[in-house]
Formats: sequence, C-alpha cells, structure tokens
Amino acid sequence: MTSARHRTLEAIFVRPTRSDIRWAEIETLVRGVGGQVLQREGSRVAFILNGTRAVFHRPHPRPTASKGAVDGVRRFLLTAGVKR
Repeated sequence: MTSARHRTLEAIFVRPTRSDIRWAEIETLVRGVGGQVLQREGSRVAFILNGTRAVFHRPHPRPTASKGAVDGVRRFLLTAGVKR
C-alpha cells in the first residue's frame, strides 16, 4: 500500500472522526486494497470488497466526506476485513 493510501486509512480510523478527508482519496483507497468502486444513479457510489458491499453518496458541492460518511466507510472496511 502506498504511503498516501496508508495516510487515508489512518485518517479514516482516527477518533474523533475527521471531516476533512477528500472523497476521491477514499475511493482511491478502496481500489488500492482490491475493491471496486461502481457509479450508481446520481451521486450514489457502490463499494465492493471481499464480498462486502456498501452504497454511499458522493459529497457535493464540497469534495470532503462528512463525519457520518467516514464512519460508514470505517464500518465497511472493518466488515470487509481491512484493519488499520
């Protein structure tokens, strides 16, 4: 895993939850650990990794994920077996 992806992973798992993580970095991380990022209707995006699937909304107009979205991505990664 590249150092940039590792930093994104660390940022997702830090407490309290951060609200300054760019959504594009989260998508890059999911792809980097072997997952798929699939465009759905509107701003919906499906993440698939190790048989685990989750659907999120891409943030707009800002490029950063909300704390709730980061919490959801953290749960998705844990369920898919990705550890800090």
